Amino acid sequence: MRTISTRAPTDSEPQDRLILPFELRRRSRLRARLESGAEIALLLERGTILHDGDRLCAEDGTIIQVVAADEAVATVTASDPLQLLKAAYHLGNRHIPVQVGPGWLRLEQDHVLEHMLEHLGVRVRHESAPFEPESGAYGGGHHHHHDDHDRHHHEQS
Repeated sequence: MRTISTRAPTDSEPQDRLILPFELRRRSRLRARLESGAEIALLLERGTILHDGDRLCAEDGTIIQVVAADEAVATVTASDPLQLLKAAYHLGNRHIPVQVGPGWLRLEQDHVLEHMLEHLGVRVRHESAPFEPESGAYGGGHHHHHDDHDRHHHEQS
């Protein structure tokens, strides 16, 4: 089994693909199969989130392209931009991973959240699509105020 612990430049020519849903792209330790069927072990820096199009380098030099898999998502649209902003506010207030696109929001399917959104007057459509949520204001993972303050401060420096 090949081990992957480093990133490669995004302009590197990939020899294989790693197709994963968002939930698995958030994990820094993972056993998975490449599109070719080869088994790999991801041993990435903790807190790493892989994005569609990222390139990784296996210990044998093989370049692997990360692909966001289609998954069950809810896409939110509204005829009034203010309604969509309110929906984004309420989702953000709940710390829900959200993908933002031109005139739409996307989140993992959740009937409780979808019910709330419909009560806000927006449309919710189920579909199968890649999910690539915003990475946050500081580009890292999700942090709470009770996290180790010194470690968080040094990560941002």
